[in-house]
Amino acid sequence: MSTTGIELNTRRRWLDETVELVSSMRFAISLLTLIAIASAIGTVLQQNQPMTNYVNQFGPFWFEVFGKLGLYNVYASPWFLITLVVLITSTGLCVVRNAPRMVRDMRSWRDNVREDSLRNFHHKLAWQTPLNRTALAEQSALRLRHAGYATRIVDKDSGILVTAKKGAGNKFGYIFAHSAIIVILLGGMLDSELPVRVQQWIFNKTPFTGDGVIADIPAQHRLGIGNPTFRGNTAIAEGQSSRTAILNQSTGVLIQELPFSIELKKFHIEFYSTGMPKLFASDVVVRDLQDGNTFPATIKVNQPLIYKGIAVYQSSFDDGGSKLKLTGFPMSGSDSASFPIAGQVNGATELKVGADTYSVEWSGFRPFNVENTAQGNDVRAVSKGQSFNQQFAATLGKASGAAAKLDANKDLKNVGPSVQYKLRDHTGQAREFMNYMQPVTLEGSQVYLAGVRANPSENFSFLRIPVDDKYGVGDWMRLRAALADPGARTLAAERYARRALSPQQQSSALAGQLQESAARTLAIFAGEGGRGGFVGVARFLEGVPAAEQEKAAGIFMKMLNGALWELWQVAREKHGDAAVEASDANGRFLQLATNALSDSFLYGAPVYLQLDEFTEVKASVLQMTRSPGKNVVYFGCLLLVAGVFAMFYIRERRVWIWVKDGQGGPDGGAEALMAMSTQRKTLDFEREYDDLKTKLPQTA
Repeated sequence: MSTTGIELNTRRRWLDETVELVSSMRFAISLLTLIAIASAIGTVLQQNQPMTNYVNQFGPFWFEVFGKLGLYNVYASPWFLITLVVLITSTGLCVVRNAPRMVRDMRSWRDNVREDSLRNFHHKLAWQTPLNRTALAEQSALRLRHAGYATRIVDKDSGILVTAKKGAGNKFGYIFAHSAIIVILLGGMLDSELPVRVQQWIFNKTPFTGDGVIADIPAQHRLGIGNPTFRGNTAIAEGQSSRTAILNQSTGVLIQELPFSIELKKFHIEFYSTGMPKLFASDVVVRDLQDGNTFPATIKVNQPLIYKGIAVYQSSFDDGGSKLKLTGFPMSGSDSASFPIAGQVNGATELKVGADTYSVEWSGFRPFNVENTAQGNDVRAVSKGQSFNQQFAATLGKASGAAAKLDANKDLKNVGPSVQYKLRDHTGQAREFMNYMQPVTLEGSQVYLAGVRANPSENFSFLRIPVDDKYGVGDWMRLRAALADPGARTLAAERYARRALSPQQQSSALAGQLQESAARTLAIFAGEGGRGGFVGVARFLEGVPAAEQEKAAGIFMKMLNGALWELWQVAREKHGDAAVEASDANGRFLQLATNALSDSFLYGAPVYLQLDEFTEVKASVLQMTRSPGKNVVYFGCLLLVAGVFAMFYIRERRVWIWVKDGQGGPDGGAEALMAMSTQRKTLDFEREYDDLKTKLPQTA
């Protein structure tokens, strides 16, 4: 044989071995195992989240590793799609290799058997009859047909063969089941991101990473209305309309054009007592962009609108640009004068504080918040680096869990509206804040909650500002300003020394020393020369010998409380208010105010913004999906059910009856030899065999 012939044989053999491997059961099971693992990862790990969430969850190293593996969008990762394609190819080769043989076997009567081979069957029966062999063959065929068999009579040299079959269609189970896998996978790929990826590869469509108006986004970031499949979202404020959907990508967004526009007329929402949404729906008007026809519709959860092959689902809800009016209070310096400020959710407002300019980015507004305010709950402040208890702090204002799951120790109350915003400085650094409009009763006292966090992945920590006698924060704000004013601290220290000493001692050197100590105490707490609040106090006490620290701390806190009381009176007098009387209520206010003053040094904002008025504008978040593969998947599921039914509930049985003349020749009757077989021997098969053993030999 020539070298060329050897090479051709080698290539052919290699190709045959490769096809055999790819179409083998073990190869398909390996691929299915890989897909199952990928599906488990896609279920456990939330997909298509902001990249910062994954960085915070896994750390920089594993974030990069998981990103390279495509685990943040498993079902659209190249290796997952390649695995699906290989599995489709493997299953298709398996069907191509085996289906023709199975079809031939189903159509075959297997009439080439010999008498000797029938005698070797386990299930066999022989009998004699006075009928001639032709009559016996016809009688046997008739009785087999009555038993549900298809029969065929074949003349042989030494006799007549009656061959019968029943349940040969069970082999369709194999064909249907394997074909169903192919159909389902193809349907799934049609509904995957593969068509979008193909447009990115072929038509150079790229995700948009900037900001701006959707109408101004260039064409290379847009997908046409002919896009065969997509899944995106659109948020529509009341009175507004949309004709596009946003498709989130790992590096930005794609804009999907729609063949119609949707205008939101009214958004409806109902809540459980826990604050969890009970029902939300959108009253919309749909306008066909081709012919201009319009029609009204209501979209509810699990009741989508389907138009032009696009299903519009009620996904969630958001703020549509509520208008806000607030009062700002300085959080640094000796000025306590408030100022008005207004904003709109999803917008930004410029804020000037002294020589610095900030941008207030209004990110959210909630008209009411049902929270757990039960006594004894773990409510912690900014200074402890903690937030509210799990119910109150995990998402602040977003109730979680089923409406029926109410613990006995929960006191669920509507604590009123809240506003959420980011305060960004000129360097681009920002902290996020959440403030409640109304005071909240915690541990028997009413406080205003001012939440802050440096990272979106963190929970909010809270500054708790006590409510004054006018149900506002004015008293505390003036006290904070007085603490930052050296002149006010000096006056408060002088009054403290005068009140603490007897009239005879007020002119002595002790009075001057006490006044100086009180002023020094207020200065340490005010943060002069370092960190303020209890952190500054702790650092000061570190300089005291360890054996005397406890005693020094008691003296310091007693002096601080007395000096702050006088500072409070100074602040009220400066504002024209009368001095307050010593009482338990005022003492409790001062205690809470002192804690809030300490926490304010960690608040990290130059101003505190208190919500005064709002005009709510609701927005509906709709999910737009075009899924042509859905019907394909349904058809595949139907094939799979039919295939499984055929494989498990249809049993193939074969019967052969060899008929020949008796020992006395044609006039001496006929002899019959029956043999029966099946792929799976079951009790039903044994009963059927016993039934045929009884009926076939009967002469009448």
